[in-house]
Amino acid sequence: MSHVQKIHMLRDELSFSQLVQGYWRMAEWNLSHQEILSFLKTHVDLGITTVDHAHIYGNPSCEELFGNALKLDPSFRKQIEIISKCGIIPASAGKIPHYDFCKDQILASVNLSLSRLGTDYLDVLLLHRPDFLMMADELAEVFVRLKTEGKVRHFGVSNFSVPQFSLLQSRLDFPLVTNQIEINPIHFEVLNSGVLEDLQQRKIHPMAWSCLGGGEIFQAKSEKIERLVHELHVIADELGAESIDQVIYAWVLKLPSKPIPVLGTREIHRIKKAIDSLQLSMSHEQWYRILAASRGHQVA
Repeated sequence: MSHVQKIHMLRDELSFSQLVQGYWRMAEWNLSHQEILSFLKTHVDLGITTVDHAHIYGNPSCEELFGNALKLDPSFRKQIEIISKCGIIPASAGKIPHYDFCKDQILASVNLSLSRLGTDYLDVLLLHRPDFLMMADELAEVFVRLKTEGKVRHFGVSNFSVPQFSLLQSRLDFPLVTNQIEINPIHFEVLNSGVLEDLQQRKIHPMAWSCLGGGEIFQAKSEKIERLVHELHVIADELGAESIDQVIYAWVLKLPSKPIPVLGTREIHRIKKAIDSLQLSMSHEQWYRILAASRGHQVA
């Protein structure tokens, strides 16, 4: 079993585990509170101490399910880093889904997450999706208030463009710690967006969600996926990998910005395989072969 290292996100003030366990599908797992706690303790024992939530995940709420499990052993809170996200407002009472970074909305969302999770603070709060009506000065004031009150220790964003990230950072006296973005060899638009280069320049580790394309990679329902899966299997043999998901994680980890993958599985054996992928050494040529397989053409 490979060793999961700690990644310094902010000098000595904040560290994440090299892989993050995502809990967005936990409501579908049909686990008891004790089973959730056992799952949590198992992946923490493996070195994955950082967990990813959002106030909109699950029905019932994944945050509440997690919090109820944590109540069985409250002292375990000190062994993990909890990330949660806010800003997405689901449809209700005739209103359409939308994004909202207004002060009252953010404060209410954080208080709800804290109540559900049964904790006094979040290690990190992320803005889930860009609000095109974002008032950066107002949002900065909310962040300062939450930090001063001790409810949130650090802040970041998710799915932000370079200008959106820069705008918000320009209003803050403390650094944003990450940008959680989609990175996988199926949907790789981020490679041309400038986001990864900007984060590398700032020495910020992105978090990578949907590394396996939400399971699309295993369905092979298109010519593109078939090409990609074939090449992944070839490279898996070359690397001595057990499975193509390990190759995908190695492809994401090869990026110079050093992304931190978010895992979505509840299967411990798949988590162990993801951990083993940290030891794979992918060459430049292998990385570009995967990109070419997905694109359907080589670089010119």
